[in-house]
Amino acid sequence: MGKGISTAKNLNAGGLKFAVVVSRFNSELTQQLADDAVDCLKENGAAVPDVEIFHVPGAYEIPVVVNELAKTGKYNALIALGVVVEGETPHAQMIGGSTGIALLDIACEYGIPVINEIVGTRNWEQAVARCSRSRTSRGWYAAETAIETAQVLKTIKGST
Repeated sequence: MGKGISTAKNLNAGGLKFAVVVSRFNSELTQQLADDAVDCLKENGAAVPDVEIFHVPGAYEIPVVVNELAKTGKYNALIALGVVVEGETPHAQMIGGSTGIALLDIACEYGIPVINEIVGTRNWEQAVARCSRSRTSRGWYAAETAIETAQVLKTIKGST
């Protein structure tokens, strides 16, 4: 096997800096996502001062804030958290698609993990199931993904 990245998870957040951008829309769920993400980061070694939280009105406002945070070069990973529940119009699909593309573009432009957990669901019950406080919530998953991807990039860039 050639030289490359290990297939084992590296969930050591020590010394890494994170920004979490959270939508206030559906705050009863997005706050749970944010709490789980922060708990996961801290449990895996992130220092409290190395995790910054930014609140925005809704999911559609997340990409512009993530873009500005990426520009600073201060963070090893950015986490985007929101909840969009499908209604009777295609509005939810428009938000999910456009924010997803924007966040991916930011990640590629700045070479920083941008973990998109703008949770899109068909109904409120699905949203509650994905956001309920636990180690299986999408917030916890987002934090694990941010840590692991930041570590992979550190290895690639040779700054281990």
